[in-house]
Amino acid sequence: MRMLNQEEEVDAEVTWEDQQKINSFSKLNAKYSDLEETYNAKKQEKEFLDDLTSELELVEVGEPVKYKIGESFINLPVEQAIERIEKDQEILTQELEQLQHNMDDMNGQMRQLKAHLYGKFGKAINLEKD
Repeated sequence: MRMLNQEEEVDAEVTWEDQQKINSFSKLNAKYSDLEETYNAKKQEKEFLDDLTSELELVEVGEPVKYKIGESFINLPVEQAIERIEKDQEILTQELEQLQHNMDDMNGQMRQLKAHLYGKFGKAINLEKD
């Protein structure tokens, strides 16, 4: 935090509409952070599945492997395990695309709010992440 110098001070009244826009920006920013965290976790999970698929390709055909379902492990032939992993990868890809779409929408809304608020308040308001 720093103090504003006299050139940066703005003599603008904060109207009810301005306060609503500030509140909307804050809510969007919090949701965006949550989505970003979820996106990164799912992206990491997809990378793990990609690595696992690569490792399973080295296993002999018909060889049983331990596959985790919930809290249990079952023995599956390597082909079935790879099929299940590929389905999981497809689901994760769709979820990642949806999350990215939602994040892009929120980013657009936040850009509009930033433009309005910075236009009115200039450097007297800080809407950037630290």
